[in-house]
Amino acid sequence: MNAIRACLAGLIIAGAALAAEPATQVGPANGSLLVVGGGSMAKLWPVFLELAGGNDAPIVVIPTAGENITGDDSAVKALRALGVARVVQLHTRDPKEADTEVFTAPLRAARGAWISGGRQWRLADAYLGTRTQRELFALLARGGVIGGSSAGATIQGSYLVRGAPSGNRIMMSPGHEVGFGFLRGTAIDQHVDTRQRAEDLRPVLRAHPALLGIALDEATALIVRGDRADIVGAGSVRFFAAPEAPAILLRAGATYDLAARKTIVSGAP
Repeated sequence: MNAIRACLAGLIIAGAALAAEPATQVGPANGSLLVVGGGSMAKLWPVFLELAGGNDAPIVVIPTAGENITGDDSAVKALRALGVARVVQLHTRDPKEADTEVFTAPLRAARGAWISGGRQWRLADAYLGTRTQRELFALLARGGVIGGSSAGATIQGSYLVRGAPSGNRIMMSPGHEVGFGFLRGTAIDQHVDTRQRAEDLRPVLRAHPALLGIALDEATALIVRGDRADIVGAGSVRFFAAPEAPAILLRAGATYDLAARKTIVSGAP
């Protein structure tokens, strides 16, 4: 009997140890991300809403990357035009307010959060290390979706590129190099096709060679579940597995393993 109990105890301890290990290396263990390279959202809003659970899902829009926030953000208007009634806009420049239970209440009820474009340093200044950031992680943990375009894409990485308040051509800016980290060990760039940014991540990767570089064209997105990234949209996504490695260029229909850093499904040519 003692031997059986000892065996059971060992299995319980081993199971607890496995449960304590992260289920994924890069993406969220639960929930999903929609990482959009900027540009048109016409064909991508339906993807976001499907991940959130449909038009009846409560959605929070965070427009803080924008310069002047007056009235409803364009994302709020677009979602309402698509028939989404339960949309709440959440915005502050004050990290103290962002750290309060009252401010973050809409996130606790949400099934989806959308982070609009602009300048990503504004998001970092307002929300890094606050209850808002923690509630976004909690949204993922309960199976929700976080999406974002342009600045709202870059902030999802762990390393914040183009974070300099003085200009978006500066790739590395001390004091503004930390993103929200929904995608661990990554640096995310956007607007690649329209702004000729195909190789702009190279200096960042040389300085931080452990990072996975991800560069998205406009109107193009990654759907991330765990360590699996599926490409949707009109353009391409470039993955940089190492500082000097050739970029892996994938289009809609392709799937990339973010942890193994290799293509699973090649998709369209």
